[in-house]
Amino acid sequence: DLKICFVPKERLSDFWDRTGGVEADVIFFPLFEDTIVSYEKELRGETNYFEDVALLSKACKNVVVCGYSTSTRGIVRASAVVAENGRILGVSDALANIDDKRNGGAFLKVYETSAGRIGIAVAEDLYFTEVFRTLAVCGSDVALCPCSSAASGAETVLLRAAAFSYGMPACLCSRGYACVADTNGETAFSSPCSPSFYSVERGGEFHLVEWRQRGLVRRSHGTY
Repeated sequence: DLKICFVPKERLSDFWDRTGGVEADVIFFPLFEDTIVSYEKELRGETNYFEDVALLSKACKNVVVCGYSTSTRGIVRASAVVAENGRILGVSDALANIDDKRNGGAFLKVYETSAGRIGIAVAEDLYFTEVFRTLAVCGSDVALCPCSSAASGAETVLLRAAAFSYGMPACLCSRGYACVADTNGETAFSSPCSPSFYSVERGGEFHLVEWRQRGLVRRSHGTY
């Protein structure tokens, strides 16, 4: 199982200062969209948001996922930073952007970690089932969805539907609320507490699914 520590109510630095770190395979924070992290300032060492994510993962010897708004030459995106054992594995940008001034990203990413293959769906990506389908097809053991606003009924229904349809547990961490949908389409866990812990059973069970459809018939035209 994959033990996840959800931190829906605290900033990364506040959580680290208060707890000194925790024992879990993954520490999962929401999307702090009010914090805009400039790549240029990070590279110049003027800010250290990404470094803090990496250092927490090193101190706890695990994977840390934390969402921020990121800025590159004025282009702002909703993003999630993924680090393991002191190393930044990458940054995932939200593909979808609904009625917002932020820009959409370009790629989905699945991260190979010691805790398994972790797929990331950021913010509004939650509303598009093709995102979860792609992550599942690419071999994700679990999908993590950092969000900013508190989840409502629509978000939990979509999360459960995605987990059921694609056989991949889906976890959400938003501001003030966290939940897990299992592959049975049920809400396996939900909590407003920070931190809260839950062990996720990885997906991976395959079934043969087929349907009837017109077309797609190759006809022989003989020899020319």
